[in-house]
Amino acid sequence: MSATRPVSAADAAVWDLAATVADPEVPVLTLEDLGILRSASATPDGAVVEITPTYSGCPAVGRMRDDVADVLRGAGYRDVQVRVVLSPAWTTDWMSEEGRRKLADYGIAPPDPAHRRPADAPRFGGTRLALSVKCPRCHSLDTREVTRFGSTACKAHYQCRSCLEPFDYFKVL
Repeated sequence: MSATRPVSAADAAVWDLAATVADPEVPVLTLEDLGILRSASATPDGAVVEITPTYSGCPAVGRMRDDVADVLRGAGYRDVQVRVVLSPAWTTDWMSEEGRRKLADYGIAPPDPAHRRPADAPRFGGTRLALSVKCPRCHSLDTREVTRFGSTACKAHYQCRSCLEPFDYFKVL
């Protein structure tokens, strides 16, 4: 359920402003790149924007909300509401291709939809397979997971065995 830019000019103007806000944890990405920006609309007195954080406990959600409000107020919107919507939960499927490219260019391996567990796969039992994550620097698949949690809960920390560089992997959610 990917969000799309509104059709009406007034609502699209609000969206375009909110879409410029950078993610506080990965500043090369915008909220639009990440798929966090869900809706935007103009009101008679201001604007309403809805965002969905990458996970419900995201420590950056307050900063995102404040940054969106600041951008809109700076553009002249007086009454600004930024709502945090947790349902449906954010998924890496909502990330734009441009966002995935920016992640890789920044040195973070983007989420690979092929790593998603099929909905009909058993939750317990079976053999756990290690999946390769492509190094964002040298593009080798000879990498290893160092720790399941990296600099944030939505990233895992990996190391490339070819170029020996450490890197974050944005997990598939």
